[in-house]
Amino acid sequence: MRASHNAPVSTAPSPAHTDEPDETLMLRYAGGDMGAFDTLYGRHELAVWRFVFRSVKVQAVADDLLQDVWFSVARHASGYEVKAKFRTWLFTLAHNRLVDHLRTAKHHASLDASDEDARSLADTLVADSGFGPVRQLQSREQAAALIAAVEQLPLEQREAFLLQAEGDLSVQEIAQATGVNFETAKSRLRYARASLRQHLKEFAS
Repeated sequence: MRASHNAPVSTAPSPAHTDEPDETLMLRYAGGDMGAFDTLYGRHELAVWRFVFRSVKVQAVADDLLQDVWFSVARHASGYEVKAKFRTWLFTLAHNRLVDHLRTAKHHASLDASDEDARSLADTLVADSGFGPVRQLQSREQAAALIAAVEQLPLEQREAFLLQAEGDLSVQEIAQATGVNFETAKSRLRYARASLRQHLKEFAS
């Protein structure tokens, strides 16, 4: 089970903002509307947490980094401008915080996912990333194999894949979030998918 995330000033999403675009909500928050922040957090908290967690592999560390990301959103609110999708901007902040952490971290604990977490991630990666031939993951062994395969990817490839699978970012948005050109981002994603297919070909129907 995941621990509750301690994000800044977060409560339930505001019903008044449920149909507004992310960018409008961020501008509202920059103007002092705390309910807009709550709605943004409710929309994106889980995706950001999963992106970070699959990179650091330690729940407590992921929780701390998640909190840092949302504090960064709060710190940068006054200067926020709509130059890209809010989601791209948010995952750029997450990427930068993750890079800072990985530069200083010396030890990482192994991933210990429950059955529910493993299957949930597996379903997400297959359904949301256009992964292809793996249509159904029915056992813990299959789900664990997918998670292990993602973990074995080189950092840049894993990050590109998770930004698409968890962040729902396009190749161009992945390039923007990670500070590389379009072709580099596309190549990383292509190699990641090819590697995952190779690792999981025994489960393909």
